[in-house]
Amino acid sequence: MNKQEIDTLRQLMEYEVSRTEPPKGFPQLPDLPGGRYTDQRFYDLEQEHIWRKSWLLAAHIDEIPEPGCFRLWETAGQPVVIVHADSGAVNAFYNTCSHRGAPVVTDQEGQRPRLVCKYHGWTYSHDGELLAIRDPEDFRDLDFSCRGLRSVRCERFGNLIFVNFDDDAPTLLEWLGPIADEWEEFQFGNCRLAARNIFDLNCNWKIAMEANTEVYHVRSIHPKTVSPILDDRRNVNTLYPRGHGRMVAPFPQQADGSSMIEEMMEMSSTGGPEIETVGEIGRTCTQSYGIFPNWVSPLSHRALPPLLFWPNGINKCRMETWTLAPDWGNHPKPDVWTVNDGENLSAVLLEDTEFGEWIQKSVESYGFKGVPLSYQEMRIYHWNQAADHMIGIENIPEELRVAQVIGDEWVYPNDPRVDLMASAG
Repeated sequence: MNKQEIDTLRQLMEYEVSRTEPPKGFPQLPDLPGGRYTDQRFYDLEQEHIWRKSWLLAAHIDEIPEPGCFRLWETAGQPVVIVHADSGAVNAFYNTCSHRGAPVVTDQEGQRPRLVCKYHGWTYSHDGELLAIRDPEDFRDLDFSCRGLRSVRCERFGNLIFVNFDDDAPTLLEWLGPIADEWEEFQFGNCRLAARNIFDLNCNWKIAMEANTEVYHVRSIHPKTVSPILDDRRNVNTLYPRGHGRMVAPFPQQADGSSMIEEMMEMSSTGGPEIETVGEIGRTCTQSYGIFPNWVSPLSHRALPPLLFWPNGINKCRMETWTLAPDWGNHPKPDVWTVNDGENLSAVLLEDTEFGEWIQKSVESYGFKGVPLSYQEMRIYHWNQAADHMIGIENIPEELRVAQVIGDEWVYPNDPRVDLMASAG
């Protein structure tokens, strides 16, 4: 961020803590229909549209570091094999042989000079080309050029590997929009994968994700963990195109001018290197991004720790915890979200996930009809508006739709709060 952007954020923090009502012109948010968490019809629409058309984080280059390395990825409900090709490119294919539909690989990961189907021995290159078949004399005029593995769109952001099942989707950089520029300071291309774990949760995936996209709950759910190190009243939310969002909340200052979070980070630091290019906001605030549809992550000079939320049924989901960091060398491997190398979740995530199961029971009750969101929870409403656009509003039963009340005037680079501050000053 440049100096002007930092100054504006600091001014917005003071604006937020001083206001006595939502900003002038910010719309009243109608209730989110409760069925979006419990109705099979909406779940099926999410599967058909959101998970099929969005860019999804699938792997890190450290997991397929050399040519010939592959990794099987099925988290989004489709069998995908991600391959590091001899050319250095990273490719993704449906793990489906072009002959009889058998899987081309059955190991979770490995390294092979070719991809060979175990069923009948059809052999493919790392670029998906059909190279050889068993008993070719038994086929008449088999056109190898159209019998390769079917590709899945695959693009990289630094060392992160994303996939998209929609051939007509925008590029990954177009998808991220201005966030891609903001992320340059975090050097995703120089950070290694330190930890990756997955946990099963007993709640709708949006319930689990939404707990990480607002700070309204912090003082209630995290009174001893997060609340002492995050100034929730100075939190600044920013909405971006395509349903993405950002929150920036400063660390509370103590009497001597230091912050508790700085002390805690020093105490918990593995002694490994920092990301030197991270600026003032990333070092003195919680700077967290929500990337549509399922990524939430605070980013700092210490680590880049994405959380990913995946549906596993209407009332169940899987949460992935990642930690990326500069090469830690001989220092202990960092892990922001778990203890004992993935044995258990950290205290903060336990507080969120354990309460998520209670929320699920409540939303399934006869008494749950909808969700009245506050101004602080705008990112949740913005996400739901974007979801309806991707699904197609006309495809959604009327009682499950979200009213499109947050206009483009509240979406980056626009921000009416800046003008409100200027007029007040």
